[in-house]
Amino acid sequence: MAAKLRKGDSVVVLTGKDKGSKGTISSIDPKSGKAIVDGVNISIRHTKQSQNAQGGKIAKAMPIQLSNLAIVDANGKATRVGFRMDGDSKVRFAKTTGDAI
Repeated sequence: MAAKLRKGDSVVVLTGKDKGSKGTISSIDPKSGKAIVDGVNISIRHTKQSQNAQGGKIAKAMPIQLSNLAIVDANGKATRVGFRMDGDSKVRFAKTTGDAI
């Protein structure tokens, strides 16, 4: 099945503690069905100092379930993603506006 959300897409969080916040997908793990979104689902990790890195509290973006994300359309609102054939290629489009994503 084709991926509805891809790296670099602007998304909005639908549920959870970060509901309503927007961000950009930095990476996706299709096997687990999760994505890492910049600025969303931030967790504090305590790291030990090493020769290369400073220790202390480091904020890290944790994975979030793909079903809790929706792509942002041209109007800045959450929308569903559809597919249509444009010649010989499959193109993603926003269901609300009909624009290609």
